[in-house]
Amino acid sequence: MKLMVHSLLILSLIFFALNCAEAKTYPLSLHYQSKKEFPSLQQKFGFTLGIAPFKDERQETSYIGVHVPFQGLMTCFESNPFPLEKALQESLINALSRFGMKVVSISNWDGLPVSLKNIDTDSVLMIEIKKFWTEGKAGLFNTNIKTKIQLVIHLGVKNERKVFTKNNEFENEVTVLRSTPTRVETIINQILGDIFDTFLSSPY
Repeated sequence: MKLMVHSLLILSLIFFALNCAEAKTYPLSLHYQSKKEFPSLQQKFGFTLGIAPFKDERQETSYIGVHVPFQGLMTCFESNPFPLEKALQESLINALSRFGMKVVSISNWDGLPVSLKNIDTDSVLMIEIKKFWTEGKAGLFNTNIKTKIQLVIHLGVKNERKVFTKNNEFENEVTVLRSTPTRVETIINQILGDIFDTFLSSPY
């Protein structure tokens, strides 16, 4: 049974990739725009925060969504910057810097508390991308857009000698008269804002 499911998944990914090769591809500009202020981040993270490479653990990593029209070729979406983990990492670094944090990139972190002593920063953050997909399906009179994002955020705090993990999963479904890349981009960035605002409000 598991082999059959895995085979069907591979076939569906191949079918999707072939269709996207013929379709128009739009880059969606991803950025985290906070709706809140976070004056006490240094109390939680320390003076310096290390950002470890993010991990994209999705089956399909080339695209972040698709729009299927009522007629004609579908439209595929990719992240800008590309790949997705780079887009999320740059967006979060820029936001945290605006909040007054000193943020540095580190080459690697295994996510374990014991390795915190080997890191030069006061804390370290890494994100695993589990789900990141938007899908619009057009009908005769309107379009339904479903978006699912799941990010697992690992935060290691040196003075606590602990790693705190938050599983953030958000889903959005809307029906609109007409879907556009700008509308889809707005939906995704709103979800990113909700995820990161929730995390920064209570990181552990």
